[in-house]
Amino acid sequence: MNIFEQRESNVRTYCRSFPTIFHRAKGSIVYSESGAEYIDFLAGAGALNYGHNNDYIKQKVISYLDADAIAHGLDFYTSAKEKFLSKFYEGVLTPKNLDYQVQFCGPTGTNAVEAALKLARKIKKRPGIFSFMGAFHGMTLGSLSVSGNTGIRAGMIGASNPVTFMPYPYGFMETFDTIEFIESILNDVNSGIEKPAAIIFETVQAEGGVIVAPIEWMQRLRDVCDRHDILLICDDIQVGCGRTGPFFSFERANIIPDMVVLSKSISGYGFPMSLLLIKPELDIWEPGEHTGTFRGNQLAFVGGTAAIEYREIANLEEEVKAKEFFLKDFLTKEIASISDQIKIRGIGLIWGIDVACFGGANFAKEITSRCFELGLIAERVGRNDTVIKILPPLTIELSTLQKGCLIIKQAFDECLKK
Repeated sequence: MNIFEQRESNVRTYCRSFPTIFHRAKGSIVYSESGAEYIDFLAGAGALNYGHNNDYIKQKVISYLDADAIAHGLDFYTSAKEKFLSKFYEGVLTPKNLDYQVQFCGPTGTNAVEAALKLARKIKKRPGIFSFMGAFHGMTLGSLSVSGNTGIRAGMIGASNPVTFMPYPYGFMETFDTIEFIESILNDVNSGIEKPAAIIFETVQAEGGVIVAPIEWMQRLRDVCDRHDILLICDDIQVGCGRTGPFFSFERANIIPDMVVLSKSISGYGFPMSLLLIKPELDIWEPGEHTGTFRGNQLAFVGGTAAIEYREIANLEEEVKAKEFFLKDFLTKEIASISDQIKIRGIGLIWGIDVACFGGANFAKEITSRCFELGLIAERVGRNDTVIKILPPLTIELSTLQKGCLIIKQAFDECLKK
């Protein structure tokens, strides 16, 4: 028994699927202590959009550390924060005609989700929240209350959070007008469901099985919120920061959420950081009303500034489009062709292979386990973990992306022969 099995909590997860000791990483490759190489199709669950140890970002961070600059600053004014805010507005918000106040939350995405829910209830003076079946928004109590997976919500005994789950356009619900259903509930005084303060949604349910919301659906959702005086919160934690191509995943629908939650790759280097973007008229916080010791991660500010600069230098949005074209073509021709029951879903550089038709979770686990043996890290998501998720760094070389996809194809061929 190693030290991890002996001393680390039973709650650990990823290490069970990828049982080796990792030592270093560069770009889209992770190396074990023994020197084995693994192509990374997990990318820190979306926290490493710019790859491992991106040279441009790394040098900015090293220079900052070498200067003995502020390492921890609560919410003090610091030069690192000043540069990040300036670059975020100049490089991201202003060109997109987006006007948001930036709230720095605790170190991880769930902290920003908590802030969004708390603020929405404060603004509208209504306790209810609408979320969606299949949603995942984090592991703290408020975030869990708006997450659909009943398994991870098992520890919420006694927690009171008035949340109503609406159907997401997935499965048999794809032929069901889910927006009309929401509208009918809001208009029916006998529905038994009170009007919520906000509706929180993901444009792509990543952990929910890589389910991409249709553009018209998102536009109609925005319209429903406008007409019923409900705030719209977009959780862009995993599929923001360029994962779908544009910086924000909601841009393709030409909508503007009232609040946007960002985390994971916003720091550029895997540093803990989360933001809540708030329309100015909604920023009604009192000073210190929502706070946290680690909301001022200075290294994350430095990494985040460099990441936006790098995104521009590398023309990353176009890079994602080119790699999306390859992935969609490969998965359609080489994987979906195996069986018409295999479902391929995705956008940008997040794709899922749904193998529920082949025995579900067991077969998906066989595939990802064989992929790991062949040198590829890929996780399983969705209902009963039947979806193999492809989530590489946005900076992955096309040749490496191709090699990783060929490993998936080989794993399918070998597992099907069994």
